Amino acid sequence: MSVHQNYIAGAWVDGASVSRNVNPSDLDDVVGEYAQADAAQAKEAIAAAKEALKTWQFSPIQQRADLLDKVGNTILARKEELGRLLSREEGKTLPEGIGEVARAGQIFKFFAGEALRITGERIDSVRPGIEVDMRRDPIGVVGLITPWNFPIAIPAWKIAPALAYGNTIVFKPADLVPGSAHALAKIIVEAGVPEGVFNLVMGRGSVVGQVFLDDPRVNAISFTGSVATGKRVAAAAAARLCKFQLEMGGKNPLVVLDDADLTTAVNCAVQSGFYSTGQRCTASSRVIVTEGIHDKFVAATVEATKALVVDDALKPGTQIGPVVDQNQLDQDLSYIDIARKEGGKLAFGGERLNREKTGFYLQPALFTDTTPSMRINREEVFGPVVSVIRVKDYEEALHVANDTEFGLSSGICTTSLKHASHFKKASEAGMVMVNLPTAGVDYHVPFGGRKGSSYGSREQGRYAAEFYTTVKTSYTLP
Repeated sequence: MSVHQNYIAGAWVDGASVSRNVNPSDLDDVVGEYAQADAAQAKEAIAAAKEALKTWQFSPIQQRADLLDKVGNTILARKEELGRLLSREEGKTLPEGIGEVARAGQIFKFFAGEALRITGERIDSVRPGIEVDMRRDPIGVVGLITPWNFPIAIPAWKIAPALAYGNTIVFKPADLVPGSAHALAKIIVEAGVPEGVFNLVMGRGSVVGQVFLDDPRVNAISFTGSVATGKRVAAAAAARLCKFQLEMGGKNPLVVLDDADLTTAVNCAVQSGFYSTGQRCTASSRVIVTEGIHDKFVAATVEATKALVVDDALKPGTQIGPVVDQNQLDQDLSYIDIARKEGGKLAFGGERLNREKTGFYLQPALFTDTTPSMRINREEVFGPVVSVIRVKDYEEALHVANDTEFGLSSGICTTSLKHASHFKKASEAGMVMVNLPTAGVDYHVPFGGRKGSSYGSREQGRYAAEFYTTVKTSYTLP
């Protein structure tokens, strides 16, 4: 089996070591072997990006637009092939994998357009005869650190705007899922990205990521991952005044009011909480239900959960794939045990499953009789584990929904325009869904949260310019 290499300074290079990428649906299936960079190679990549910045930051916007559009078209043309690779290495179902790949292609095409729409402003000075110009310049060398749960979409929404606005890149994907990142890198290279503008350094976060944090040649860092690691990124970046952007965890609420359409509410809960095996930062793991509909909602959700097909991610008809690896499975099972001990009632699921192939299969778990103070409702599980909290009315539901250190996504199911309108204003989340699952956002609008979920500028859409550019003000006396 040939080793998939890193890409540094315009060349594919071996790493200091090699890691194996294993299919969580079938532990006997090795997806591939991937190079692991060491600190020295990470520094080489940064040096290459720094050198390439001298010309790329002044590159014609049409060149950037053409490059990104070509990448986007290639991704879309190969979405079935790339989606299969993604599902094989990460464990989300094949339709979800193909959908994620399509989103990545659309992101690149969107930012191809944005490269042609970099805006500025010209105004008169308060001093007669002087002109004032405001323009957006690239921030410089950008370190990108991405997670395992969206192994091509999240890299896309960081790489595409970074290139569109004239930055150069050192990219470290999650160590657990290098396959999709490597395939994306190869597409970018074959599309004609200039030497040094884009660099792929696969490897351990404690090694490669730490170099990004410490090296003064890295001007900005965009990180998506856990809260604990995000705090370390923030501390290290702030210490040397490096610009940084963090997307971290969520404990997202879905409020179900008495007047909700029951079918809609159940669909939102199941889609939000269990699809993608619950391994989404936007998943709604807390379902807050008012008294009048509570029992009907629980009964219907139990039946819907029982009907879910848990199996090999590549198998036709599978709705829920495996958990990504043993560590995540152990964490999920641990929280299920904690919830039981705290007094939660396991209405359904929570058992390790055996399938035809050996994998990390977990039956989706639904808890009832939980309270807001339980750990199951305070801490992010990041698996197919959902808890139901009974409340008296909308006012209590809103209070419980906002009673969290996180603030990424939230949702409400209701037919009341009054309550829907109020919730959109009062919810302490960066994204609010009404009668829709909390997971699932468009590629052309801003993504991000509040409180402990996010820090810094929003990602995606035209708001990405806030992070990937810096504003320059110039004065001219004609």
